[in-house]
Amino acid sequence: MTTLPASHMPPTPEWTLVIHGGAGTILRPDLSPEREERTRAALARALADGSAILESGGGALDAVQAAVQALENDPAFNAGHGAVFTAEGTIELDSAIMEGTQRRAGAVCGVTRTRSPVSLARKVLDDGRYVLLASAGADRFSLERGLEQAEPDYFATDRARAQLARWHEREAAGLPHINDEKHGTVGAVARDKSGALAAATSTGGHTGKRFGRVGDSPLIGAGTYADDRACAVSATGAGEFYIREGLAHEIAARMRFLGESAQEAADAVQAETLALGGTGGVIVVGADGTPAWSFNTEGMYRGVAAAGAEPVVAMYGDE
Repeated sequence: MTTLPASHMPPTPEWTLVIHGGAGTILRPDLSPEREERTRAALARALADGSAILESGGGALDAVQAAVQALENDPAFNAGHGAVFTAEGTIELDSAIMEGTQRRAGAVCGVTRTRSPVSLARKVLDDGRYVLLASAGADRFSLERGLEQAEPDYFATDRARAQLARWHEREAAGLPHINDEKHGTVGAVARDKSGALAAATSTGGHTGKRFGRVGDSPLIGAGTYADDRACAVSATGAGEFYIREGLAHEIAARMRFLGESAQEAADAVQAETLALGGTGGVIVVGADGTPAWSFNTEGMYRGVAAAGAEPVVAMYGDE
């Protein structure tokens, strides 16, 4: 289990932001120096966007939305521009956002035209009537709220097309499907100067998904959760297992009722999920601003920033 070294952060930061861009088979020999540099720069930009809001006294909810939106806009990640294809060659996007003070949440799944899915999830939260909107209804709500739309080709990349081609080759040959590169999700968790927590997550799912499959990312309590009494959580992993574990809420419950630290709770729930067969990673920020991350894969795109500390960006398991 790879954890966040305690030396990276001050003991009681005034504000904290943690981000992730997916976990999985992330190895130095597999990434060119140019691609590694671009990915680290993208993580740093997302941290900067969220940190600027927190440093100026802005809210955690705005900060996690800004950080996730920056990652959605970058083709290095499987969310928004850069999302992977379904088996039918379409792109379906999922996202969720939640604040910890009143535990209001908004989520969308199967979105096809909204340029920034996390911005649509935020509109659902702000509207307040529902928590989760799906597919055509979510697309219609997006239009009614005047969010920026994009043609399907905007989200597609050559890398995602190549992944789909390999998926179809293995399918035709009757071979088992493999994790093409990483569990594709982006997310952010934050604590602001007032002590409020928030979490946001966004994903394109996994290559070759079928039947309107929805993973853990837009499901409150599975891939996304925030509760000022405990923590904020965003996950990236094998969604079916994270749903079965109720991973994000389970971490919050251990912190709230057992008094575990963010790191202890994250490691414990990750271990339980791995025992079920699920791999991936999770980022957490506690009610006191303490950050944590935990992943049981070779790497996870990740970063952390806090008041009074230099931001940290990492990719590999040994960082």
